[in-house]
Amino acid sequence: MTNSAISPAGADTEQLLAEAKDFQQTFQQTREEIGKLIVGQERVVEAALTAMFCGGNLLLEGVPGLGKTELIKAMSQVLDLEFRRIQFTPDLMPADIVGTNIMQSDEHGRYALEFRKGPIFTQLLLADEINRATPKTQSALLETMQEGTVTTGGVVHHLEQPFFVMATQNPLEQEGTYPLPEAQLDRFLFKVDVPFVTRQELNEIVTRTILKQKVDLQKLLNGPRIMQLREVLNKVVVADPIRDYACRLVLSTHPETEFASDGIKQFVRWGASPRAAQALIRAGRVRALSQGRAHIAFEDIRHFAREVLKHRTLLNYDGQAENVDVGKLIDECAIRLPEQVAK
Repeated sequence: MTNSAISPAGADTEQLLAEAKDFQQTFQQTREEIGKLIVGQERVVEAALTAMFCGGNLLLEGVPGLGKTELIKAMSQVLDLEFRRIQFTPDLMPADIVGTNIMQSDEHGRYALEFRKGPIFTQLLLADEINRATPKTQSALLETMQEGTVTTGGVVHHLEQPFFVMATQNPLEQEGTYPLPEAQLDRFLFKVDVPFVTRQELNEIVTRTILKQKVDLQKLLNGPRIMQLREVLNKVVVADPIRDYACRLVLSTHPETEFASDGIKQFVRWGASPRAAQALIRAGRVRALSQGRAHIAFEDIRHFAREVLKHRTLLNYDGQAENVDVGKLIDECAIRLPEQVAK
């Protein structure tokens, strides 16, 4: 194994450490400010901010009433970004999302097509109950989530950056829903299972509701500042053993590889895609910076392993029949995989 590492040539160490400390302070302040409105759910808030700083997208799965919509609204206020919401339903059409060309006439009576933008032209987009729309409508998000563009009538429209999609789905309701295809699931950097609140958190939520306590959130960031912070990610050092560990962790979800556990070999049909390895590195860089470090540690890769790999790992028939928890299989992979091995 070579001793090279993924880092920019000629990077100034002192400057990079200063930028890491600045990122750490900004990340912590933003997290605390959002926490003024969102009760509990620290892991979900951390994942949402990490995905946004990575330039990725987030899929939340949880029962109604756990604050998923309030989270992205809070992010919109604190990050000072435009927010829109699309309620996905079976009769929603792609044009309702991206927009459509309409015939318009000018003062001379001449007609021409004019593109009327849909709600996807924003910066923070909430795709609420995304699995209620048909696959045709769901696919309207694919290009935008990957490229940040919308193509209609042969014309490419670029969305304002930063652009972030947070989609939600209810795990309990199956009737009238359409499971997201693998290609679209792979576009989400993270999939996070939103846990139910604790007794103390529920009491706090009810208290705030009864008293109608208004929470004013400060605007801590803006679009240009977020893009500036994203540039710092590319400077974070990724040593060869760290990169190889991320790759082996992804390969460990494939039953035919030497790194797969017995559970993976028995219950998994197909493992995570190469995008998962890229996602682990990107998320690891954000976590390292949020800890004030300019280099990734092995723990940074493991920290979001479940959120990155679970939705990209498909169970076989036996796994589905026995209702195997993919998350536990991923946790097992992360625990048993040695940090360094001979190439």
